Amino acid sequence: MRLPWRRALLAVAAGASVTALSACTMFSYSPTPLPPAPPAPQPTTSAPPATPARCGNPLASYTPDAALPTPDTLPRGSTMARIQKRGRLIAGVSADTYLLGSRNPSTGEIEGFDIDMIKAVAKAIFGNENRYQLKVITAAQRIPALQNGDVDIVARNMTINCDRWKQIAFSSEYYRSGQKILVRKGSKANSIKDLDGQKVCAPIGTSSMDNLIKEAPKAIPVGADTHTGCLVLFQQGQVAAITGDDTVLAGLVAQDPYAVVPEQRAFTAEPYGLGFNEKDVDFVRFVNARLDEMRTDGEWTRIYNRWLRGSLGPAPEPPIAVYGRT
Repeated sequence: MRLPWRRALLAVAAGASVTALSACTMFSYSPTPLPPAPPAPQPTTSAPPATPARCGNPLASYTPDAALPTPDTLPRGSTMARIQKRGRLIAGVSADTYLLGSRNPSTGEIEGFDIDMIKAVAKAIFGNENRYQLKVITAAQRIPALQNGDVDIVARNMTINCDRWKQIAFSSEYYRSGQKILVRKGSKANSIKDLDGQKVCAPIGTSSMDNLIKEAPKAIPVGADTHTGCLVLFQQGQVAAITGDDTVLAGLVAQDPYAVVPEQRAFTAEPYGLGFNEKDVDFVRFVNARLDEMRTDGEWTRIYNRWLRGSLGPAPEPPIAVYGRT
């Protein structure tokens, strides 16, 4: 069912906090505000992205240990044991990326594909998928939040690449997306190359913005804090198009009956990884073991079908894990 376009506006304007173990838990935590509504758009003057760093295969993560320990047998002194002692897993997520991580207006809870990834990790640590706290962050805040220790893990449709490996660590790939464009119904634009001279929105501090500047140097890039911020500008007629991952654009189309993602080939590959502080290698290995379980026992496919099948079609095979990082 299509949601009214007003939901996108409300998602940006909302100031409610996010604190989630579950609705019925006895725990409570400090509130975290949603990102503010974007100001009037200004063309982004960023220079073209520098030559990407090289790190061998960026998809190569840390090999999991032989067996995933149970919540009762977590290694003493490990990152997982520290999280378990605290009583909750703290995760950085989006609250306005429909299908991946967005607030349900009926329940007030944040839900989506990325949130179910967090639940799977929480279950492996605690034996209870609801032992987590969500902190709402923008795309630009993902890496600082991990480096500063504000969160244990980030699940916010973050592309694995060599530049980011220099700052944080990644799990094995858990979803493969690709960047496309969203336009108004009736638009003649069918690809990023058709947008020369037009304003195109992408979130600040993302690979989507970098790719826009690189792939469409004659377009006018306009930044916003989030893709929902871009949708507001699009609905106000201040930008002609939005560019981003196909997962994100599918969520925007579901919220606006006048938006469409035209038939096109993705102009990038966007492999998503869960993000970690670079020092927490033991936690990365632990989560990689959990992801391996989910690929083989059908849990990954069930999560895909719950959130993405309706917009993106039948579930593909889960991404193949690549290991060998030292």
